Amino acid sequence: MKNKMSLALIVALFLTLTIFSGCSNKKEEAKEDNKTRVVSTLKGDVKIPANPKRIADISGASEDLLILGHTPVATANSDAYNIKEFPSYLKDKMKNAKIVGYNMNDTMDVEAILDTNPDLIIMSERQEKIYDQLKKIAPVVVMKDYGNDWRARMMDVAKLFGQEKDAKKWLSAYDQKAKEDGKEIAAKNGDQTYLSVLASGGQFFVLADAGVGSILYDDMKLKKPANLPKQKGITLPVVTIEGLSKIDADHIIMIATDADKKNLESNPVWKSMRAVKEGNVTFLNSSPYFTQCYQPIGKELLLDDIKEKVTKK
Repeated sequence: MKNKMSLALIVALFLTLTIFSGCSNKKEEAKEDNKTRVVSTLKGDVKIPANPKRIADISGASEDLLILGHTPVATANSDAYNIKEFPSYLKDKMKNAKIVGYNMNDTMDVEAILDTNPDLIIMSERQEKIYDQLKKIAPVVVMKDYGNDWRARMMDVAKLFGQEKDAKKWLSAYDQKAKEDGKEIAAKNGDQTYLSVLASGGQFFVLADAGVGSILYDDMKLKKPANLPKQKGITLPVVTIEGLSKIDADHIIMIATDADKKNLESNPVWKSMRAVKEGNVTFLNSSPYFTQCYQPIGKELLLDDIKEKVTKK
């Protein structure tokens, strides 16, 4: 009888300790969830959750968030050529995130953002017209329009979460890989110059200091052609097919739709270009590559892709 009573007491004590421990853990979790921190934004200091769990990002920084370990519940990082879909390389990474617009636009689907029940919203100053609506939903961090300065954007996003070291580590690894791939390209191809262009409806937008151009020149340290037009801000220099032929690069990376590619291949000026005649042209599909070359995860994936394509003979 005593043994039975002792066993019952042990079981009761175990259950009490388990329940107490569970309650204690829940209290600690609730305390952690209630913690906040103050961050500096374009709208002044804002109190945000210290550990946000449901982030709605419409600023274009969703890939930065993914790199830092935060998967947004709402995003505007959709494909520039199909703004209702993710670019193909991002679909699996975004999981169940809801697309609520396109980050280069100045407005979003506010109701869709509300439906995701965010505890933090990150937006760009270009979307300021919907700021008053969004701040009624959750704390809002307004970030500047970074243009082509994706590195500064990543660091500023990292500061929101105290993850500057993580961002610097990722950027350092990216830079190392870019330089190594650039050296491999130069070793295999020799002293060539590279030109990256977006074809669109008979016009040619030169990616001089942005997108693939930035990857080639700034990251991989490959050579620019002598006649490369200068880029002002985010506005890409536009040239005709004749203007394109005068840039005279050793290798051309052309971002184009199937229709633009077909038109090019039948154009006599295009066929007369030295890079074309020598077989030194790489075509990349407009979707996903145009979007991909402006974003950090996309850029990292492009490093090996570019190396493989431009060294293939």
